[in-house]
Amino acid sequence: MAYQHILLAIDLTEESGQVADRAVALAKQGETRLSMIHVIEPLSFAYGGDVPMDLSTIQEQLDEHAQQRLEAFADSLGVPVAQLHVVSGHTESEIHRVAKEIEADLIIVGSHGRHGLSLLLGSTANGVLHGAKCDVLAVRVQD
Repeated sequence: MAYQHILLAIDLTEESGQVADRAVALAKQGETRLSMIHVIEPLSFAYGGDVPMDLSTIQEQLDEHAQQRLEAFADSLGVPVAQLHVVSGHTESEIHRVAKEIEADLIIVGSHGRHGLSLLLGSTANGVLHGAKCDVLAVRVQD
């Protein structure tokens, strides 16, 4: 059975192209929709919420920049803007939430495949795998 809707989770690094190539190839094998998600972890997460200043303007700029970068990346792959999701929050939780919302039946994430059992998938890929309600494909990226 072919997948109906793939959610490609990318971090907009150089390696994203390798993961996107696999997602596009899978989507072309059938009548498969391809959506993309980029999750921005709020600045308050990085600083534990203990910052004595308002970070909302900086956060908005980060969100806008990510949206622009994702749109440009998606355009190069032929993915419509309507199928793009730039969200803020905990990466794994947001990927799971959006996958459920759009009824994705496959989530594709990148994996660095470092050495050692604990680093088998990497923390994000591992977190997505363990909480997903659908199939997850971890694409090994070359550094």
